[in-house]
Amino acid sequence: MILEQRTYRLKPGKTPDYLKAVETLGLPVMKETLGGLLGYFVTDVGPLNEVVHLWAYESLEDRARRRKACAAHPGWPAFLEAVRPCLDRMESRVMTPASFTRITLDEIRALNRG
Repeated sequence: MILEQRTYRLKPGKTPDYLKAVETLGLPVMKETLGGLLGYFVTDVGPLNEVVHLWAYESLEDRARRRKACAAHPGWPAFLEAVRPCLDRMESRVMTPASFTRITLDEIRALNRG
């Protein structure tokens, strides 16, 4: 399993617009194509106007295949159009779990079904 941490810095005042677009336009597409969502988080202390979301994948190849499917989904362009005006900076980090990490990809996917 790998975990991708995506951090987006948003323009001041745009966090509510961004989160609404994620919830209404993005998540339906992402849950269908990407799976493995661990969660979306908004900064409250430290750098402000940031949203961090975490995704689990089987491998880098699984990530590439799923992101390609997401980009090809007919609902994806509307989501991108809605969030682009909100974005200032984007960063992606891929990590591997430490040997003592107890959560599995199947458990993460089960969270998405609930």
